[in-house]
Amino acid sequence: MHDEFDEHGPEADWQDSQEQEHLISKSQLKREAHALLELGKKLVQLDKASLEKIPLPDNLLDAINSAKKIRQHGALKRQLQFIGKLMRKTDAEPIQAAYEAATSHYRADTRQLHMLENWRDRLLAEGDNALGELLKQFPDADRQHLRQLMRSAKKERELNKPPRAARELFQYLKSLLT
Repeated sequence: MHDEFDEHGPEADWQDSQEQEHLISKSQLKREAHALLELGKKLVQLDKASLEKIPLPDNLLDAINSAKKIRQHGALKRQLQFIGKLMRKTDAEPIQAAYEAATSHYRADTRQLHMLENWRDRLLAEGDNALGELLKQFPDADRQHLRQLMRSAKKERELNKPPRAARELFQYLKSLLT
């Protein structure tokens, strides 16, 4: 005898696939909710001028401004959860894109500072080899001034003095970029 509703029939397969999709989508929803919560935390840390550049609904903007005023950890955590909930109800893609655009100059500035620090450290460690490479990249640089700053910085380092010349070298390198 063959039952119409066999345990291993098409209905059971369909139900299994629905359960798997439900589990996957639930995990995905949690990841998305966590990502929105993290974006909300980043928005709370922005200054007022940067925050104004981001297209936020009024209720979300109010929640973010309220979070900026909260000093107690538990209350702030609850407010951030609330911000995450509001973010799930809005289209987050334009907010994310505007956040990236508003903060991209910070990343560029950081990369530039790291590059300058790297050049300063290379000049002090490698000497003339690094100076030659720097002059190829920045032909308008003053070779004598750079050598003088390099000698002074090395001498300060040997005598364990404050790195005044190393800071001057950094500032000179910074002026080459502008």
